[in-house]
Amino acid sequence: MKRLLITSIFILPLLGENLQDRDLIVKITEDIPYITTINSGKKIIVERIQDTNNRLTDDYTKTSRPCPPFCIQPTKVADGVKNIGELELLSFMQNEVPKGRGVVIDARLKSWFEIETIPSAINIPFTVIQNASKGKVKKIFQLLGMRIKANGNWDFSKAKTLAVFDNGMWCEQSKHFIDGMIAHGYPKEKISYYRDGFQGWKLLGLTTVVHKEIKK
Repeated sequence: MKRLLITSIFILPLLGENLQDRDLIVKITEDIPYITTINSGKKIIVERIQDTNNRLTDDYTKTSRPCPPFCIQPTKVADGVKNIGELELLSFMQNEVPKGRGVVIDARLKSWFEIETIPSAINIPFTVIQNASKGKVKKIFQLLGMRIKANGNWDFSKAKTLAVFDNGMWCEQSKHFIDGMIAHGYPKEKISYYRDGFQGWKLLGLTTVVHKEIKK
């Protein structure tokens, strides 16, 4: 699979802009023109591309990839894990992420995360969880809010809720990540799966961010 050709990066820092003056042609829903979230410590607007003639031109326009490994994924990846769509993810980004209660997880490899990702997402590649020792998993879980009790047991009562995504409904990286998290003890009820993934996000023209520019 070749590298992505970035065609539509749309990120708007909130620098004193009067949001009430924004007159958008392409809204998220009839009642929601945009949302705000935190990305790399700064507030940003997440909205849809306003050019109604915009077309995707990168790898996410592809309809067919060899299966295996790029097989259509089930809606339900694990018992107890909730499946969510774009509106639920946007609500999560606006309400849970800024308050520190939730984390959006990009389960793809680091190189893909750096090129382009969903605002507010942090990168924990599925391979890290698959291959992690108990000690490394412990450190990751602690970063996600897990606490260690006096008796050494792991306490997930304050652990963050996770919204996990990968490339899309043909990609199994989220499943591998979620299976690994559950196998190591992360509560199923604290994990949601955004099955449409990055391809679904881009198809709706939603804001994306770049962490590392592509060198031509």
